Amino acid sequence: MSAGTTATAVPGQARSPRINQWLASLRPALLIGNQWVPARSGKTFDTINPATGKVLAAVAEGDAADVDEAVRVARSAFEEGPWSRMGPADRGAFLRRLATLMDDHIDELAELETLDNGLTIATSRGLIATAIEIMFYFSGAAQHAPGETVPTAPDRFHYTLREPIGVCAAITPWNGPIIMASLKIGPALAAGNTLVFKPAEQTPLTALRLGELAMQAGLPPGVLNVITGYGDRAGAAIAAHPGIGKIAFTGSTEVGKQILAASAGSLKRVTLELGGKSPNVVFADANLASAVPSALMAFTISSGQVCVAGTRLFVQRDVKDEFLDALVSYASGMTMGDPLDPQTSLGPLSSREQFDRVRGYLQAGRAEGAIALTGGEPGPGPGYFVPPTIFDKVDNSMRIAREEIFGPVVSVIGFKDADDAVLQGNDTDYGLAAAIWTNDLATAHRVARRLKAGTVWVNHYMGFDPALPFGGYKQSGLGRECGEHWYEHYTEQKAMMIQL
Repeated sequence: MSAGTTATAVPGQARSPRINQWLASLRPALLIGNQWVPARSGKTFDTINPATGKVLAAVAEGDAADVDEAVRVARSAFEEGPWSRMGPADRGAFLRRLATLMDDHIDELAELETLDNGLTIATSRGLIATAIEIMFYFSGAAQHAPGETVPTAPDRFHYTLREPIGVCAAITPWNGPIIMASLKIGPALAAGNTLVFKPAEQTPLTALRLGELAMQAGLPPGVLNVITGYGDRAGAAIAAHPGIGKIAFTGSTEVGKQILAASAGSLKRVTLELGGKSPNVVFADANLASAVPSALMAFTISSGQVCVAGTRLFVQRDVKDEFLDALVSYASGMTMGDPLDPQTSLGPLSSREQFDRVRGYLQAGRAEGAIALTGGEPGPGPGYFVPPTIFDKVDNSMRIAREEIFGPVVSVIGFKDADDAVLQGNDTDYGLAAAIWTNDLATAHRVARRLKAGTVWVNHYMGFDPALPFGGYKQSGLGRECGEHWYEHYTEQKAMMIQL
């Protein structure tokens, strides 16, 4: 642990009585057709609290047989049930009820998210509030999947329709379980599709609770099916299943490529929101009082386990030393420990696997000549803790500057001028997000246009609005989520040609 970074003990964790009761009553089961059923194999697996390394609950281990059944039920619900025949206002009303229930249970959901993932309780509440906003957004967007009237000859009436694809699937990651679920459930259901949803095996609990709330909101059987299980079994079966017409995946670029290849056999529609190595560019004229704490947040929020994290921090050489002194000072004031403690500002990584991965990058950074100004070594445990690590003397060719670490680690790189910042910022396989800090409006616009990223923030970091499209350039993904044209990924376009 770095000098100056404070840590709090992680005792037995004072969980609320409601959560203790829910965990005690949880039986390993999958949600298929509004019924909780065991995995056909009878297998289960444990979900672990990353702050303590202890088991939270046993969860059903779904596999290809369970995916087959979920797809069959989802197909029946789409072809024979009321969902796809409902008007968009009725589907929107369901999503509003679900969003309202999520809001009513936000404390419970946040606590589950923190226990299962390691997010600080404040971060969990913030992410779930955004998930609720997304669900409300799609409750209204359900009525905005427009067709078009096409002027032609006077004896013809030509127009287009937007119709649901049918059975869709969603595979979500462990770093933001509920918000990722909302980004997939919201548009799929708003468009009239049915859905098979597989949460990450590391963080299944809030997905199961969300399934309960969906039934409480009155969702017809078979519209939302939740399959917990491992990616290389349940996830692979979903990607290859011929009965699924569209798959939405958020996760690593490596797995995204595997899903794309597996989906090719049935020509599924695929949207992928993948990795990032986002440049956070600070010009000498920036307001450092705002830029410094934001830069710290950009690589430590969710313990750095965020696809848009600002893990390449480019600082103009004229102010680099001043900026680094301030950044180190802010980092030393972080409190690392029990994520349920409201005073904690840095929780654990989500799993032992991720902890080992980040530890390997810390070793690689030092081996390549980078200097750790803070952190640089994992915490002593228990739990999977890594302190905020600021690497100086980084070259953009180093592994820590090129590969996605997914931990609270930032590589600080100096730059000469705007051309240099753009050249280095774009020198990456990724293109998910970027940020620019400057008081010069012309610089902001010019640099933002030249950075190859799906989202660019100016003088702030990590804002989100479901009315704007979100996705990446290059190996950061395919397609966009949210935004005005959300429906293009969840509907088929039909041309209607009528002879009058």
